[in-house]
Amino acid sequence: MLHRSQERKPVPMKHYLGVSVILFALLFLLPLFTVTMVRRESAGEQEESVEILPPGEIDSHETIRVKLKDGVQEMTMGEYLQGVVRAEMPASFEQQALCAQAVAARTYTLYKIASGSNHGTQADVCSDPTCCQAYLDKTSAMSNWGARGESYEAKIENAVAATDGQTILYDGAPILAVFHSCSAGQTKSSGEVWKQDLPYLQSVSSPEKAGEIPNYYSRVEFTADEFQKKFLAAYPNADFSGSVSGWITGLTTTEGTNVDTVTVGGVKVRGAQMRTIFGLRSASFETEATDGKIIFYVTGFGHGVGMSQYGANEMAKEGSTWQDIIQHYYTGVTVAAWTRNGAA
Repeated sequence: MLHRSQERKPVPMKHYLGVSVILFALLFLLPLFTVTMVRRESAGEQEESVEILPPGEIDSHETIRVKLKDGVQEMTMGEYLQGVVRAEMPASFEQQALCAQAVAARTYTLYKIASGSNHGTQADVCSDPTCCQAYLDKTSAMSNWGARGESYEAKIENAVAATDGQTILYDGAPILAVFHSCSAGQTKSSGEVWKQDLPYLQSVSSPEKAGEIPNYYSRVEFTADEFQKKFLAAYPNADFSGSVSGWITGLTTTEGTNVDTVTVGGVKVRGAQMRTIFGLRSASFETEATDGKIIFYVTGFGHGVGMSQYGANEMAKEGSTWQDIIQHYYTGVTVAAWTRNGAA
């Protein structure tokens, strides 16, 4: 029996209310806090852990001779492709976009070898992006990446290993799998930029978001004298008599804002030629003549043919696989394991 001093007194109602509030917080607010932490981690505020896949069998057995700045080096296809992906696409991109880049890089390499190397008998490809593809070794890349180095390198290695030997084919042969940074919402066909119109390099829509791309819009300005000198160096017969406002006429575009042709000083040229002559970031541009100057307003970056890297990343964010990305940007192709001897 309890003494009076030990008897349980009635618990005030406000005590129950206080306990209820605490239980409610634990039941509903704690999961929200957990979700917030997960979202922060997915946004990159915390270091991500990426398991490195084992090297692929096909790429590990294929060897390639690469002309680097300090000489020719022989390496496996896998090692070479890792270096290309490190150099050509931001490691912060989605894993599936990096996989698509690895497949495009492998295909481009095999195409270059099959069509005959322009490096003589010493090398198959080089590290000059104006000739072949850029290349970045692991040590240099890790130094550039800083604290994210290990996770970024894991993503690069996974991109190559997960797509081991996978090659983009048209009529059973590797294609010219070109790519560029970002387009103006629509890629270009190869015929718009180069002489040959290839069936697998046709214009397609591209979902990159302008607000997420550095320098997506750019502005280039020339004085009248600078403009004349640059164009006359390429086309000496151009006529720049008359007002500056009449020097550029007849600008036509293809789908989107890609410039097809434009007449400058009476000479009709391709948009791609204008990009080269004036050093524009792309051939998607508009012009303005004002105060004796000519201004280019440019959208996107690169030649615009083949896979858009920022477009590929956006597709990956929306749930597309690397296969989806490849099939979207390269028309009528198949993807299969392939070596220099044919199907693997």
